[in-house]
Amino acid sequence: MTAFFEYPKAAWFGKVLPKTKIYQYTKAGVKLKQLFVDQVDQIVWQYKLAPETINLVATKSTPEIQVFQINLRRGELNEEVLRAIDKAIAFPIIFELAQTGKRKAIASYKRPNEANNTKWVVSEYFGTEWVVDDSLRKPLPSARNLGVLYDKLLSTLIPISSETEESIAKRVERMEEIRAKQREAERIMIRIAREKQFNKRVGINAELRKVTKELQRLGATTMATNEEDGYIYEKTENA
Repeated sequence: MTAFFEYPKAAWFGKVLPKTKIYQYTKAGVKLKQLFVDQVDQIVWQYKLAPETINLVATKSTPEIQVFQINLRRGELNEEVLRAIDKAIAFPIIFELAQTGKRKAIASYKRPNEANNTKWVVSEYFGTEWVVDDSLRKPLPSARNLGVLYDKLLSTLIPISSETEESIAKRVERMEEIRAKQREAERIMIRIAREKQFNKRVGINAELRKVTKELQRLGATTMATNEEDGYIYEKTENA
């Protein structure tokens, strides 16, 4: 399923968001400001998906959904830039990154903080690969309210299948756990590559097999191997 949608014309907002507004709200330091300067050409607040623009009822966790296009100076964007924008805008956001005839969609799972509903909790980011700018867009998925719509939009960015009756929050949590286990597996493989003593390599491989089983349990979907030592672990695309 595509992660790129034909948003309704009634939801068009089309306002440039000055970087200075992000700086002011987040109290950005020198390092963050430099990331914006080096990597971001322009931020366009493209669409506001709200009850008055797409005729869907708001929910407590999703009063509106915003769609931002970030025009890049180069083909890279530090996630701290996205986090700064997510911190400044008190609504869930779907980002589309654009650069020289190509684009990618990326977003975090964003929800109100249960202890303080004026603040938002932001997950890790999930995104597509780069595609050509004129790639097919599909109509928005049907939904009974903005909360369901947000779940469906975000689901297109998460590279694991949903388990039976699994909420989007649980799916995101599982995806984050997969990524943590993948990082652990990669650290273990580095240790294996550096270790010269066979008996120690055997012990480290046992650690990797344990992590592999946990990745399989979590539903990681693609595979990485090392033929020399015969170990194997699952790696999820876009993770």
